[in-house]
Amino acid sequence: MSERKGIKAEDLYELKSAVDPRLSPDGSLCVYVQTAIDQETDEYFSHIYFMDVSKKTKPVQWTSGKGRNHSPRWSPDGTSIAFVSSRTGKNQIYILSAHGGEAKQITFIENGASNPVWSPDGKRIAFSASAAGNKTILDKEEKKAEDKLLPLEVTKMKYKSDAEGFWKGNYKHIGVADVDSGDVVQLTEGPHDYQLYSWSPDGENIAIGADLEEDSDASFVQDVYLLQPKTKKLTKLTNGTGYFGNVTWSPDGQTLGIIGHEKEFHNATLPKLWIYQIESGVFTCFSEGSDIAAGDIVIGDFQQGAVTPGVLWADDSKSFYFLATDHGNTIVYYGSLDGEMYPALLDQQHVYGLALNGKDHQAVVAISKPSETGDLYLLNVSDGNLEKLTDINGDFLKGIEIADAEPFEFEGSDGWKINGWMIKPIGFEEGKKYPLIMEIHGGPHAMYGNSYMHEFQMLAAKGYAVLFTNPRGSHGYGQEFVNAVRGDYGGKDYQDLMDAVDYALDKYDFIDEDRLGVTGGSYGGFMTNWIVSHTNRFKAAVTQRSISNWISFYGVSDIGYYFTEWQIESDLSDIEKLWKHSPLAYVDKVDTPLLILHSERDYRCPIEQAEQLFIALKRLKKPTKFIRFPEENHELSRSGKPGLRVARLNYIADWFGQYLN
Repeated sequence: MSERKGIKAEDLYELKSAVDPRLSPDGSLCVYVQTAIDQETDEYFSHIYFMDVSKKTKPVQWTSGKGRNHSPRWSPDGTSIAFVSSRTGKNQIYILSAHGGEAKQITFIENGASNPVWSPDGKRIAFSASAAGNKTILDKEEKKAEDKLLPLEVTKMKYKSDAEGFWKGNYKHIGVADVDSGDVVQLTEGPHDYQLYSWSPDGENIAIGADLEEDSDASFVQDVYLLQPKTKKLTKLTNGTGYFGNVTWSPDGQTLGIIGHEKEFHNATLPKLWIYQIESGVFTCFSEGSDIAAGDIVIGDFQQGAVTPGVLWADDSKSFYFLATDHGNTIVYYGSLDGEMYPALLDQQHVYGLALNGKDHQAVVAISKPSETGDLYLLNVSDGNLEKLTDINGDFLKGIEIADAEPFEFEGSDGWKINGWMIKPIGFEEGKKYPLIMEIHGGPHAMYGNSYMHEFQMLAAKGYAVLFTNPRGSHGYGQEFVNAVRGDYGGKDYQDLMDAVDYALDKYDFIDEDRLGVTGGSYGGFMTNWIVSHTNRFKAAVTQRSISNWISFYGVSDIGYYFTEWQIESDLSDIEKLWKHSPLAYVDKVDTPLLILHSERDYRCPIEQAEQLFIALKRLKKPTKFIRFPEENHELSRSGKPGLRVARLNYIADWFGQYLN
């Protein structure tokens, strides 16, 4: 099969992502983060870019070097920005004047600093930093002998994290730095993690999140607190019933916008929009009765460092905007304290960034589509008009064809409606038959959407049709739909996917039913394993960062003991049920050639899941191959080392090329 002039795996080295737009207080200026790859060092680098939105000027790069500069935040008077930079080796906070000049380093924290939040008077910056339980964020670490191995003492179940590795006794705290002097004060203490959100307009309180339960292993909540910088006093606002965060203040300081839920369905609960009235203490769910999910839950493999901003308030302190996930799209919603709520920007697209001009009700939005990598647009909320502000990858993509995705909806075998998309191969010719690859997302409570996917485009360029759907368990289709997979892994979710294949074969006459492939990661890897152990209709499969054995997963995953209880609705007291839902139990039925991809430091779905599957298949003389990616975790496909991300894509393409051509 000849390669068309489409996207190649290696094009990751050339493509850039633009994320986290931030408007100046008067709404005229915008900064954002652009991330690219240095192919020579095989490292990411990111910089702050600036443009005058009022004059529609071209973006100008504000930072330089090979480090990562991100999280730009405007000062209240709009004369400077605070941002995070790794230029000294550790993340620290810097301030850069809007008029130019050198950036000034503000923090010199031993373990680094992140998440800058300005005080309303512009004299202080709150930030996040970590410290060991018996130390402060200002303490210097003792010099340790190089290469000395030390044992790890484990006394809690939450002792490792896929994102951060093994827990070594550090807790996340909140500090405040004086902009002029650089003096730092630590505001929180003790054996708990604190999340920093926003400073009240009067400067008297900082909204934070924390779980202060003594038994952290058994607690899965986060409450919202008000922290007084002067006294360090904490005031609890929520009641310990759920997970709440992403807190923002109305300009008059009377109302808080909060995203969260009361975990009625554990991690399958829709995130909702909540309003807290400071004076009355009344806390209400604003989106009660709506089946939309607040926030951006679209899954992707391209954007680097996208930020969901929470509730963005207009200057009147009564109206606001937020992102919501619905039927394969991310939408900008408008709301008001009078009870209004409706889409302000509704289209077939993925809005992965939002910045608001609260005076004029204009916004800068970051938008991606299946055939568009992502750019910034100016949105006039009154008429929905969009004006493109950037063309980040325009020059590189000239002459390269990117395939669009055709959306569809069908009724499954039990009457449930399922959404999906079909991407035709690059160079598609009428009357010709093409192999099909079905992609299955992870989560399972995530959502495929109208967004650019580098992997899909690479496969389309190789001459494959690509099918991707949102089976039950996916977000974006209401609470009943997202909850339906719990306790039924490999049941109706499997049937939804098989129905999608049947629908595609019936609707698209260019698909060769004898050349079907399937792949997916995490839950999608579990489902790939389940599919090949329950049907032989696929001629090749690639399972990625997968689950094969729910019995062992219970004790080895960083989330295993509670995720298994929530999702499979079982634990080690019912081994039979765990084994019933384990693809490894049916390994003797696997005849489909299976490529197994897994990262060495994946603590979410540990590599022993892949090892068990590989050995069982090889022992039975089944066609399989096992690829291990060194030093990588569960996020390889999205943010891993660029070279290994490219290698992963080529392994997938080569495996399907071997068996589907």
